[in-house]
Amino acid sequence: MERFLGNFTPYAYALLRIVSGLMFACHGGQHVLGMFGKAAAPTGSFFWVGGLIELVCGFLVGFGLFGGYAAFLCSGTMAVAYFMAHFPKSPLPILNGGDPAVLYCFIFLFIACRGSGVLSIDQAIHRAGPVVDRERL
Repeated sequence: MERFLGNFTPYAYALLRIVSGLMFACHGGQHVLGMFGKAAAPTGSFFWVGGLIELVCGFLVGFGLFGGYAAFLCSGTMAVAYFMAHFPKSPLPILNGGDPAVLYCFIFLFIACRGSGVLSIDQAIHRAGPVVDRERL
């Protein structure tokens, strides 16, 4: 099967990474800072710690700084959230309201496997590379 937009794959992936990361950070902002009309969780609570991971790692994934590591932590956070908060209600995500947690978990697992990619701080740092004194060579 022909890839319809195959030439744009790196940029579509970057868009997936950026949007997923920043949306995840917004969820963290709700839990930690009480943004977007939701009350903040009590400081130091399990829910607040999860929100802090969402906030910090969401921005790291979105901007592509240590994106693979941050995405791996995000993926684990969503797996824990699903099994602690949603799974006890029902094993099916569509019935227990856990479908966003499952989607985030697998999107971030994919990002953790693939890395930050194009349009990321990681790529900009890697592209710059180490400074080499050519006269000494």
